[in-house]
Amino acid sequence: MSFDNLGLAPRLLEAVAAMGYTSPTPIQRDAIPTVLEGRDVVGCAQTGTGKTAAFVLPVMQRIAANPGGPRALVVTPTRELAVQIEDVAGQVAKHTKHRVAVVYGGVGYEPQIKALKRGVDLLVATPGRLLDLMERKVADLSHVDVLVLDEADRMLDMGFWPQVRKIIAAVPAERQNLLFSATMTSDVMRIVSSTLHDPVRVEVAPAAKPIEAIDQRVYPVGGMQKAQLLVHLIREDDLDRVIVFTRTKHRADRVAKVLHQHGIKSAAIHGDRSQSQRQSALESLKSGRCRVLVATDVVARGIDIDDVSHVVNYDLPNSPEDYVHRIGRTARAGKSGTAVSLLSPEEHEALRDIEVKIGAVLDTHDAEGFDYSDHRLVPNPERAASRPVRTVYSSSRNRGRRRR
Repeated sequence: MSFDNLGLAPRLLEAVAAMGYTSPTPIQRDAIPTVLEGRDVVGCAQTGTGKTAAFVLPVMQRIAANPGGPRALVVTPTRELAVQIEDVAGQVAKHTKHRVAVVYGGVGYEPQIKALKRGVDLLVATPGRLLDLMERKVADLSHVDVLVLDEADRMLDMGFWPQVRKIIAAVPAERQNLLFSATMTSDVMRIVSSTLHDPVRVEVAPAAKPIEAIDQRVYPVGGMQKAQLLVHLIREDDLDRVIVFTRTKHRADRVAKVLHQHGIKSAAIHGDRSQSQRQSALESLKSGRCRVLVATDVVARGIDIDDVSHVVNYDLPNSPEDYVHRIGRTARAGKSGTAVSLLSPEEHEALRDIEVKIGAVLDTHDAEGFDYSDHRLVPNPERAASRPVRTVYSSSRNRGRRRR
């Protein structure tokens, strides 16, 4: 199938061609015609499957290019995602003459206020900054015809739903609603069910399941040796274009510092970094100026980089869903990739929860040539993930031996 078969107008097809799209992805193929019909849509697809274009293209066709208050509003949890959506919409707008604006926190208000006062057709926003601008009486949502909630489950996880509810209350009751996310939990659907009207569900991949192309590995290690093992793995396998996830901002900074000390160029990205610092870090990895990006979960879904070879869970996430989102940074667009988890003794319950969630037991490995001098717990290879798992871990100081 080609984009010509989806019902897009000639000017939208020109935008598609200019962006280099040749054929629609499954989420685009299934979602675009339904959005064009004016139906409410619940779209569930893995990150990297063209989800943004799946709603930007038909939304731009449905709204008139007549700047005033925004006719379409996209609410998304992070600055990085907002910038990416604005970039796609901006490319489309070159052909449709729509005005696009983006508002997010961490930067000054004045440029965003000026953009809103000039008039905007499609507004992309993070919840906190949008509410600030609404309170300042510069964001008028009374003309919104289409409301898009992007990464809805992440907004729930990050505690944004009270703010999102206020935004929903400010837009007209008669509107089209689009809900897109990589996972669609029962909690999200329960909260938004009253917002949706007879929605069409479009799901092109099992919710909350890792991409099959990812080789997932667990390396048991003592907590004091995680940094040493990370350096060892990067050096021994000559890894390039790696994303390392930590649980806290402090640990992200510390890991990046350790890597620098060992001659491995890296950059940290987290909520305390300014937008310009975040963008600079992303560009450094994309361009090859640094080999490793160290990040926290707050910005995990905002990282959109092609050809990431490895994702490393320096700390296992508290939520199994976050594990899925993390490892989804690699093996994008049909390519393969590797996800490595460094497992410290206190994280065995987190591993159990991840394995139960994905319905698979992850292979455990020893790093060849690494001196395991610190106490570690190695998962029993006979454990099962299809039911609640007992604590089946054994102490081990063995070196150079693979456990399965």
